[in-house]
Amino acid sequence: MAGLVNVVRPTTFDFASPLIGSRIRSSDLGRKWRIGASSAAPGIDLKPLEAAIEKKDGEAVKETLDQLRELGWANKWSSQPYVSRRMTSLRELTTLGIKNAENLAIPSVRNDAAFLSTVVGVTGALAVLAGQLPGDWGFFVPYIIGSIPLIVLAIGSVSPGLLQAAIGAFSSFFPDYQERIARHEAAHFLVAYLTGLPILGYSLDLGKEHVNLVDEGLQKVIYSGQLDSKELDRLAVVSMAGLAAEGLKYDKVVGQSADLFTLQRLINRSKPPLSKDQQQNLTRWAVLFAASLIKTNRGAHEALLSAMSNNATVLECIQAIETAA
Repeated sequence: MAGLVNVVRPTTFDFASPLIGSRIRSSDLGRKWRIGASSAAPGIDLKPLEAAIEKKDGEAVKETLDQLRELGWANKWSSQPYVSRRMTSLRELTTLGIKNAENLAIPSVRNDAAFLSTVVGVTGALAVLAGQLPGDWGFFVPYIIGSIPLIVLAIGSVSPGLLQAAIGAFSSFFPDYQERIARHEAAHFLVAYLTGLPILGYSLDLGKEHVNLVDEGLQKVIYSGQLDSKELDRLAVVSMAGLAAEGLKYDKVVGQSADLFTLQRLINRSKPPLSKDQQQNLTRWAVLFAASLIKTNRGAHEALLSAMSNNATVLECIQAIETAA
């Protein structure tokens, strides 16, 4: 999530990943998903839902999904409407299957370190080679090449966004990078759906990965800085879902920075204010609750991951969730 409450329009907020990813590799699960999601149950018309999504009408999406649930189709929609915070320990996270739970809140520097090490290594090697040039070229060219790392750091200081974009593009060469992004965003999508927040869009494109959630009532409350504990808990679970999904799969979480930043923004807009200890407990509990939902709905998460990786529409993603084993 590049920020948890990035407002795109007056009634829209995004849960996005700080990982800057692009194309996601297709898998065999994608083909299985398309077969399962090719049609709704007999007698179920999904055209109203499709129309509501296309119109970006969050309230209409909620109403239509509520109706579909009454008809027995959208059984996973809002199946976890009530979430209640409790004291949570690191041991519980570890027991659930979160790897290195004690380091979840520590921002990963893997991508940054790899990028800067590569820049320094490559420029250093080129400078040594350039030193073999004849005459003055053998002095000036290595000097210029050797200054490139300093220029990169200077750009990072003046315009961090440019440096982060470069690091993100470089990071796409990591073998697990693309799957991490899909898994991360699929978790946000799934947990939002399970807790009753309508999804109107998502993206896995370079620098634009996010899940677009819409709830006009919640948006107004967030703007006013009057977010109560009930809604804060629900949004905290959604915001920590990407981090939780990575923690369940990988030894080290990479995409937590923006998720944690967004959660902090939500906390800052909540009433009553939370102490530092309460904020820490909220974060742990939200990760635990999100991870529990993901594990309980593992089939839906994998089906959704596959659907999103294959550029499925929001409606097709919902079908993937509802028809998953």
